[in-house]
Amino acid sequence: MTTHTLSPVRSSERYVILDALRGFALLGICMANFPEFSLFTFLKPEAAAALPTAAIDRFVRYLTYVFVDGKFYTLFSLLFGIGFSLIITHAMQKGADGFRIFYRRMTVLAVIGFLHLMFIWSGDILMFYALLGLLLPCFRHVSDRGLLTWAAVLLIVLVFIDLACEVAEFYPARRVVELQACYCAKYGITEENFAYWLRDINDYEGMFQFLIQGALVRVQEFMDGNRYFKVLGLFLIGFYIGRKHMYADLESRRLWLKHVCRAGMLAGLPLSLVYAWSCMNAHPLGLTAHSVLYLLSVYPLGFAYMAGLCLLYLKSKNGWFWKWLAAPGRMALTNYIGQSVIGVCLFYGIGLGWGADIGAAYTEGIVLAVYVLQVVFSRLWLSAFRFGPLEWGWRMLTYGKWFRLRNEG
Repeated sequence: MTTHTLSPVRSSERYVILDALRGFALLGICMANFPEFSLFTFLKPEAAAALPTAAIDRFVRYLTYVFVDGKFYTLFSLLFGIGFSLIITHAMQKGADGFRIFYRRMTVLAVIGFLHLMFIWSGDILMFYALLGLLLPCFRHVSDRGLLTWAAVLLIVLVFIDLACEVAEFYPARRVVELQACYCAKYGITEENFAYWLRDINDYEGMFQFLIQGALVRVQEFMDGNRYFKVLGLFLIGFYIGRKHMYADLESRRLWLKHVCRAGMLAGLPLSLVYAWSCMNAHPLGLTAHSVLYLLSVYPLGFAYMAGLCLLYLKSKNGWFWKWLAAPGRMALTNYIGQSVIGVCLFYGIGLGWGADIGAAYTEGIVLAVYVLQVVFSRLWLSAFRFGPLEWGWRMLTYGKWFRLRNEG
């Protein structure tokens, strides 16, 4: 059977809870990313302190580190692993080579991510997800216990890597930093104008120059944070959840979900308070201690978010709220890229140029407005169309055939 006999999962086959989790994750991702779009993250301390909302900005920033930083990235990574299992299961049920479909899907996603990285926003995660996702089929014959063991090793090993680097005073991303500095010097990007460059430019050429060095900063961030281990570990946990079809019968797992939510909150929330303090004060305890804090705070709280939302869903699964929350999740790719486009239009000089002039409090307020807009847009779009616009193109390139976009009737 060829890919021409395959098709994406139909609306009737979708699990609302998975789309709702994606919709929820999109809110957190927007909250984490928009402080960079607004250029607030790049401001020097004295510039941030001069803003009229400086006092509340610091408090908002602290709360963001406590409740947002890394947690929604964890949730999104878990959902990606679940999605992998769904793609394979769906393809195998059709008697086709599911892995060929998966590789094509990841290749298209990598191209989308690369275009996003180089031409819209250097904070892209899609290309990284796609490239790491290509490794997932290597684990298809690993046992359930083996998947969890591999995941635990990948999530824990980064602490020892950071310890080794700290003891040896070895900085793996040094060459990348040097190359980024060369591009900054080439284009005239300095410490003094770095936070204002994107606000002050009035043409796309200037934006593109910043994006080139920004792509190198992104590589540095992945290396500094050992993200390849983190993401692959979370992918494998998601793959395990998908393989066990845990999302399909949440009622029978209610007690287990309560344990996960309670344990995640009890462990993750207090340590997230310390983690946030560490982030706000440039990691005063050292690199290794910060990695331990990340491991023991971010992941438990991220798992608690997932379990807690599932428990809320069990209480009112037929309510209108879940349909609205699931709508942006069904169009996650469109909305993720859309957030970047909106950020450029609002904060950069080629748009409204609000960047570097507003604090974290106003930025997160804008986030809520943007998210509500995306929820409403997604709901209206899906009332008339089967897929989001980018999802439609992604699916056609993956399956190599034309899909009708409009809903029947």
